[in-house]
Amino acid sequence: MIEKLTGTRETVFHLENLQVRLHINREYEDYPMHWHTDTEIIMPVENTYSAVVNKEKYILNPGDIIIIPSGEIHELYAPPTGRRFILQCDNSLLNGLNGIDSISSGFYPCICIKSEDSTSYQKQLVDIMNKVAEEYINRPPLYEASINALLTSFFVIVGRNCINLDRQNKNLIKKKQHQYIDKFLHICQYINDHCTENLTIDKLATLAGFSKYHFSRLFYNFSGVTYYDYLIKRRILFAESLLADPNLSVVEIAMRSGFNSLSTFNRNFRTIKNCTPTEYRSMHCSMQNLEFPQAESQKKSAL
Repeated sequence: MIEKLTGTRETVFHLENLQVRLHINREYEDYPMHWHTDTEIIMPVENTYSAVVNKEKYILNPGDIIIIPSGEIHELYAPPTGRRFILQCDNSLLNGLNGIDSISSGFYPCICIKSEDSTSYQKQLVDIMNKVAEEYINRPPLYEASINALLTSFFVIVGRNCINLDRQNKNLIKKKQHQYIDKFLHICQYINDHCTENLTIDKLATLAGFSKYHFSRLFYNFSGVTYYDYLIKRRILFAESLLADPNLSVVEIAMRSGFNSLSTFNRNFRTIKNCTPTEYRSMHCSMQNLEFPQAESQKKSAL
């Protein structure tokens, strides 16, 4: 199933004009530690299937669904027989959904939806996956648009039901403060856009129109984390993209990502990613690091 693996990075090839790749996988083959820029959705249809994400093993039964977000290292283990859908979705489709940034951190390290829970939304997700497979296999007219529409519905259902939104918002709803939801979605988006800047709680509270104490409490009720933890996670996500550039030192990346010291950057990065920035670069950017000297050599030869 993996067509190109460089180090631990898998390159996913999509069909022309389609932002997804669907494998109806029957292979008795394990896939070693790897990662890719696509978001991956796996649903066993016959027999079990296993995934290891962030050092935790998930045993999936038929109808279970696991969503592995972009950049997350994982391993896959297959039984001797069975069938499963493995769908890889280009992040441009996911990033195009309005409001997805405010809940994107909730996808990490993965989301596992179990069939044994028998929830209405789990059945909806299974139905969508089956319809996506049907469109992908038969390819009737406008099947690309149909698949995109189905996956939009899929991620809306996941966002509303599988990322603890009920827990995050229950206090606001009980107090009939629905108007705060839009306000804090705006604050989350502001943090996403300005995470490398010096964002103090005083500044954010002023933007929201609350006192510092009131802002802290409402932000936690809305997001399930403190504003500082949310800010740090966004900075680490920003730093991940910079680590792909071999020309940037770790110190420079720390400063560009909004951290005032290398030690603070290293400590927070290890807490969130379970490795140092240097180890992350080594694991995730092996292809870039190998190609960079080659490109330089070719450039010098051309001169």
